[in-house]
Amino acid sequence: MLVDATSIPPNRGGVARYISGLLAGLGEVEVSVDVVVKPGDLDWLRTLAPAHRYHAAPAWTARRPARLLWEQLGLPGLLRRVGATRLHSPHYTFPVSRASRTVVTLHDATFFSDPAAHSRLKVAFFRAWTRLARRRAAGTVAPSAATVAELDRLAGRAARPTVVAHLGVDQAVFHVPDADEVAAFRAAHRIAPDEEWIAFLGTVEPRKRVPALIDAHRALRAVDPTATPTLLVAGGLGWDTAAAQELEAAGDRPGEPLRHLGYLPIDELRAFLGGARVVVYPSTAEGFGLPVLEAMASGGDVLTTRRLAIPEVGGDAVTYTEPEADAIRASLATLLASGPDAAAARAERRDRATARAARFTWAACARTHLGVYA
Repeated sequence: MLVDATSIPPNRGGVARYISGLLAGLGEVEVSVDVVVKPGDLDWLRTLAPAHRYHAAPAWTARRPARLLWEQLGLPGLLRRVGATRLHSPHYTFPVSRASRTVVTLHDATFFSDPAAHSRLKVAFFRAWTRLARRRAAGTVAPSAATVAELDRLAGRAARPTVVAHLGVDQAVFHVPDADEVAAFRAAHRIAPDEEWIAFLGTVEPRKRVPALIDAHRALRAVDPTATPTLLVAGGLGWDTAAAQELEAAGDRPGEPLRHLGYLPIDELRAFLGGARVVVYPSTAEGFGLPVLEAMASGGDVLTTRRLAIPEVGGDAVTYTEPEADAIRASLATLLASGPDAAAARAERRDRATARAARFTWAACARTHLGVYA
């Protein structure tokens, strides 16, 4: 098996978490594969998943158009040279000439179900590759039953069933932070010792409903500013113009009610999520919802939605709301309530969250992929 890891993005978020987690999981179950990766990601990925044989792609594949061209013209030759009989393409696209030997991962169906959440170019591009993979690939994998159902409903006939492989969470990275870790996070981001925060983690794009979260937070502060924690938004600014303008105007100014922290190092995320009073993720469309799982594993008190795959992840360990500002405001007000009963309920939710998150492992994800590979 050759795994094509050249689709890892520069920020090493998103699909990078899936690729590195899957490779680590394969190592846990004592399976070694060949992996091709861009030179800039080689040492990083080898450190995270050392069990495999790594090959460097040409340096010019760092540019996306060039990478997609190399995928069609250069990757088949590498497949021959390493003697692999199967290829895993983990992010929609794959070499068409080797389709009958390729397993393709389809991460979500939002290009069909929620096209307004993406640019027109991305919708056209990913719809075409999704349909092609379902017709031509040796096998396809998706991270949730909800995604498979949406693909079956919207993406046309598939040659063979798409297999569900729930993602995992790295418990070495995402676990309940200790007091020292939370204190270090506070110091690094100039958060006062007695200051609480509400956390959002993710790329700021339309389906994440960040403007609705900001409006809900502003409404709560208008009623009682002293009882409403600071809203900390972590992640890159995507293509949600309204949210981007608001977050750019807010900046990252300590003491202000809204702060945009930008990308956080992965080792800070458990303190950011587990140290928050509430973690809010009001997304309308998720192929899986990895930020929800990571927040749960970190002991976060999570407020999210029942849309698509999220209930497969959150189960009864999170609180659900609708993705509109009024609903988010009302749900947040409930979760932010004070008193011994509220504190006990919050502790119970956090315990349920960590217990449920422990069931999602990369080793289990890897075993499911091995079945598809076979």
